[in-house]
Amino acid sequence: MKTAVTLLTKDAPQAQEVESKRQLNRQMIAILDFGSQYSELIARRIRETQVYSEVLSYRTTAEQLRQLNPKGIILSGGPSSVYDAKAPHCDPEIWNLGIPILGVCYGMQLMVQQLGGEVTKSERGEYGKAALHIDDPTNLLTNVEDGTTMWMSHGDSVLKMPSGFNLLAHTANTPCAAIAHHQKKLYGVQFHPEVVHSIGGLSLIRNFVYQICKSEPNWTTDAFVEEAIREIRAKVGSKRVLLALSGGVDSSTLAFLLHKAIGDQLTCVFIDQGFMRKLEPERLVKLFSEQFHIPVEYVNARERFIGALAGITDPEEKRRIIGHEFIKAFEKTSKELGPFDYLAQGTLYPDVIESADTNVDPQTGERVAVKIKSHHNVGGLPKDLRFKLVEPLRKLFKDEVRKVGRCVGLPQEIVQRQPFPGPGLAIRIIGEVTAERLNILRDADLIVRQEINRNNLYSEYWQAFAVLLPIRSVGVMGDQRTYAYPIVLRIVTSEDGMTADWARVPYDILEVISNRIVNEVKGVNRVAFDITSKPPGTIEWE
Repeated sequence: MKTAVTLLTKDAPQAQEVESKRQLNRQMIAILDFGSQYSELIARRIRETQVYSEVLSYRTTAEQLRQLNPKGIILSGGPSSVYDAKAPHCDPEIWNLGIPILGVCYGMQLMVQQLGGEVTKSERGEYGKAALHIDDPTNLLTNVEDGTTMWMSHGDSVLKMPSGFNLLAHTANTPCAAIAHHQKKLYGVQFHPEVVHSIGGLSLIRNFVYQICKSEPNWTTDAFVEEAIREIRAKVGSKRVLLALSGGVDSSTLAFLLHKAIGDQLTCVFIDQGFMRKLEPERLVKLFSEQFHIPVEYVNARERFIGALAGITDPEEKRRIIGHEFIKAFEKTSKELGPFDYLAQGTLYPDVIESADTNVDPQTGERVAVKIKSHHNVGGLPKDLRFKLVEPLRKLFKDEVRKVGRCVGLPQEIVQRQPFPGPGLAIRIIGEVTAERLNILRDADLIVRQEINRNNLYSEYWQAFAVLLPIRSVGVMGDQRTYAYPIVLRIVTSEDGMTADWARVPYDILEVISNRIVNEVKGVNRVAFDITSKPPGTIEWE
């Protein structure tokens, strides 16, 4: 279960957070999270309508919501049953705020229960796609086609609607699939309009955002960039900022944005731990220094990192050691180049939602860094390096970061760069990481990327990469018996990385990739293709 940003009445830092959000003077839709795996997705769908949204804890009080003054409130789904003893409940005063509210799945059931209706365990649960039959299209279901497919996932159902509510839609197994109290602008749906399987879901969301909440489409990339630059300049002033550059879209976009705002007050550091893909470190430094005119301090720490991993096979231990070594290298470099007042991090909105630790300095009220986001927070910063944080991307999702990158002039090759793990190739080598095995994987991975690019498929896939296994298998090359490593191809499609499906790569492309790897990469005699989706598998192998 994810922990949403929590706003507590007697917590000073949290109160400051409420106040800062209020001062932004931006129209927003507030999402109260009841532990749903789709809360972030709801926020993304709202933002796709160019209206700002934020995920808050279900514990957020009616008074705090009044201060935030959202145009609308959405109650998310969740894994609980409303009749469970420890089921999460919202402040019952929210029904009296006069703000339009949409309850989704558990959110609808909670609305019904708190307002005097009845919820019961269904005789038959409903999971997957279902045809939605519309009884009343008014407002919420305007332009939603009768019989359209919506995605269900519930074991409880509404047995009796509260007083004043009308039925909007039903399915074959769910008599109350959508309900409304038009006068109070309270709406509930038993399905999940936010998921891609709900064909009419986005239309429903747009109806709620525009027709019911009367929001305006003012959440744009240009507006965000202008606001971010103003906020950066106001916060930093004339002080220096340090950024750990990884070459990914997050840190690269951040570098461009910061350089646009504060110029030479920014220092970018690239620590080459030896786990990046072939030719990437050289290409990154050259691009930033020569083409973008953003100086980068290059630190070659390859031998140090590879030496630290000698004999290590456990994936979590690998991550821990890489994080520890990165912190040591970063500490040394920052002291040599410093002092610095601020550390810039590419923290994104999912990171904010998932973390209850805001690292707020009790004296200043500012967030301070105790961990480095660039490498998955795998190591803590020394106490004497507790920088204040600059996190201008913390309001954004990944797809929004790419839009910002384009807006500030980031080249397409970086904007569209596929996700790459902080520990790099070290976690795509199963077992011990050695210089020899790194070179094998780099060469194989380069071939995968070359062929995917050559066939104009790079943007079609979420990730496409190679994995090196710790076993060897028998092969025949020429007239000789070989005993060499297998390479596994991992190529997936995904919308957000939360779920993924194996890509249906054309056989002729797979054949070329396989032939090139076994012929060009010394130490490999076999290529396999991973056809496992997420779940049950993961995208990465470690």
